[in-house]
Amino acid sequence: MSFGQGGPQWGSGGQQQPQQPYQQQPQWGGQPGMPPAGAPGAQDWGAGAPGTQTPDWAALAEASESRARKRRLLMVGGGALATVAVAAVVAVAVVNANSGSDGKPAGELPPSASIPGSTASQQPTFAETKPPPPPDPKDYISSADKDKAPLSAAGLFPGTKYTKGGTTYKKGATAETKDCGSVTNGPLGALLESHDCTRVLRATYEKDGVAITVGVAVFDTEKQAEKVKDAYKKGTIKSLSGKGVAAFCNTTVCRSTTNSYGRYAYFTVGGFTSGKDVTTKDRKVFTAGDDIAGLAFQQIHRRGEAQASAAVQNP
Repeated sequence: MSFGQGGPQWGSGGQQQPQQPYQQQPQWGGQPGMPPAGAPGAQDWGAGAPGTQTPDWAALAEASESRARKRRLLMVGGGALATVAVAAVVAVAVVNANSGSDGKPAGELPPSASIPGSTASQQPTFAETKPPPPPDPKDYISSADKDKAPLSAAGLFPGTKYTKGGTTYKKGATAETKDCGSVTNGPLGALLESHDCTRVLRATYEKDGVAITVGVAVFDTEKQAEKVKDAYKKGTIKSLSGKGVAAFCNTTVCRSTTNSYGRYAYFTVGGFTSGKDVTTKDRKVFTAGDDIAGLAFQQIHRRGEAQASAAVQNP
């Protein structure tokens, strides 16, 4: 039996086997405990003093410096490669930005408006809008269907005087009638009635013994008024006295005019309140007749303007 490690071993036959001596450390060369050069596990301890174990510090420092140098070179080389890679990416981006979809330089591409999908073709477009033109005042005094404003002699010729340039005319009497032929002389009455005159409005103006009566004949359409003007040959509107104006142009030679505007035909008759005949040398009568005829046109046009303005404000 064995009583512990290292106890006596008993073989067969009861004889004691001789005990192996303790294993001794091998001897390495002349240095106790040091392996010979080239032996497994041996290290190069440098050229220290014989019999010592001092390491070669210079060799170790040189090896460390060599390893550090290699690491620095690797880092510098890697950084340079990264810089080159970034520069290449930037260069490619710049080239792509300056070239068209087909690889052409930007200077050779067609205008952006012709490139499909360009932002120029995607901008919203708006049709040019213009305000409608203002209504033509004549449209409102050319037919009874649109000329609906109140109409009277006093309304068409308001106030007590009319000034043209430096000349002021005093307004006398006003009158109106639906019997158009009754306020005319000669063939004018028949002409008015044959074209369906609906009424005649009259007013008289006087200045320094020269009196002018204006008569405005009203029709349903512009065409009727124009036919009367074109067919007029002879006859006059009857003069209207009163309100400070003496009778005139009843038995004497007087000057007369005719014209039309819209659905209105207007006439003037002028002469001297003294009963004197008018001759071609009496420029005051001609001037006064033209001024009052202009007043009739002006008032008819203003009537159209007022109705056109009302139509814009109250469509």
